[in-house]
Amino acid sequence: MPQVSIRIPQIGEGLTEARLVAMLKQPGDAVRRDEPIYQMETDKAVLDVESPYEGVLSEWLAKPDDILPIGAEVAKMEVQGEVKEMTVHGVSAPTGAAAQRSEPMAASASRNVIIPPRTRAYAKEKGLTDEQLASLASGGSKLMPEDVDRYLAGAETGSSTRAKSAAAHRDAPVPQKQRVLNSRMVRGNTLVVPGTISLAVKWDGIESERAKQKAAGSDFQPSAFTMFAYAVAVTLRDFAALKTALIGEETFRTYDYAQLGIAVGLPGDELVLAIVEDADSLSWFDFAKRARHRIEEARGGKDQANEAVTLSLTNMQAFGLRDAVPVVVPPSCATMFLGEVYNGLDPQASDVKMVRLANLALTFDHRVMNGVGAAQFLNAVRQRLEAIGSIL
Repeated sequence: MPQVSIRIPQIGEGLTEARLVAMLKQPGDAVRRDEPIYQMETDKAVLDVESPYEGVLSEWLAKPDDILPIGAEVAKMEVQGEVKEMTVHGVSAPTGAAAQRSEPMAASASRNVIIPPRTRAYAKEKGLTDEQLASLASGGSKLMPEDVDRYLAGAETGSSTRAKSAAAHRDAPVPQKQRVLNSRMVRGNTLVVPGTISLAVKWDGIESERAKQKAAGSDFQPSAFTMFAYAVAVTLRDFAALKTALIGEETFRTYDYAQLGIAVGLPGDELVLAIVEDADSLSWFDFAKRARHRIEEARGGKDQANEAVTLSLTNMQAFGLRDAVPVVVPPSCATMFLGEVYNGLDPQASDVKMVRLANLALTFDHRVMNGVGAAQFLNAVRQRLEAIGSIL
């Protein structure tokens, strides 16, 4: 099949460059015309960019956080038949050094100031506040990184009229991992129609199996959370809806096997995702081994998030949290929360009986499943957790 180029589009008068925020498609994915495939930030907003073609994404030619000029090639796509490659409002594809950095364009004094994403990011890196950046931009021309350097140099010699803040503070750039996560969550807030349900599950069986593993004294010592995650994975075999993503507005994509996400916290309150591939096809031993390996990779800073993850787990037991409302990040269709273990009344007993309990909460995308299906899944997870020994 012939290949065509995907280029940074011209959106808005005076726009000369944009920062890539996140890729919404992966190489090999089928893409429909007008389907969002990546996000970019201009000096005015963060927005989804739609594909001008229908085909299969071949490769990305840039990465998140790259600053690219309008018209720059960002991806390649395979298309059926002869397709005329679209131009970007007459903008020629940049070449050489221009493909990495656009040259400043002259701006009339009457035009509002332009602060390109590259300049804004550079100013934040140097510790400038939004107020300081605005004071720099008051001259009415396009602001470039070298303008920031001149401003800082003047401040060091005492010749700058740099604005003073009444409150002492420090500014720092948002880390790349957090920017990508923020982008996903903002997109989710726009797209997802969330519903949340919860229940209490007896935890005695998990604690009993964990004690057996410890008493065995072998090298195989999976955690209680790993047992919980495996119960979820086994349950997914019977619930195709939890392995489904909504593509555009008209297509459900159901995966043969579950790519189970596990949220992993890093120092500095960073959050990444570990992925257990084909989780519902694995034996207990293979699942525990793969989960440990993927979690260790995530703790080393490797974010494994991809478009095939439809369900993610978040574990807050160590923080003493009993209840929460988890957030769904598309294309995932659900996120499950596991709370702390506590002593409580047996919710299924007719008399007063104390048992060990943990609360589960499931937030699901109502566009993919309805409340009854979500409740059936959550109850099936509870049944397997309370009879955990039968599946280990």
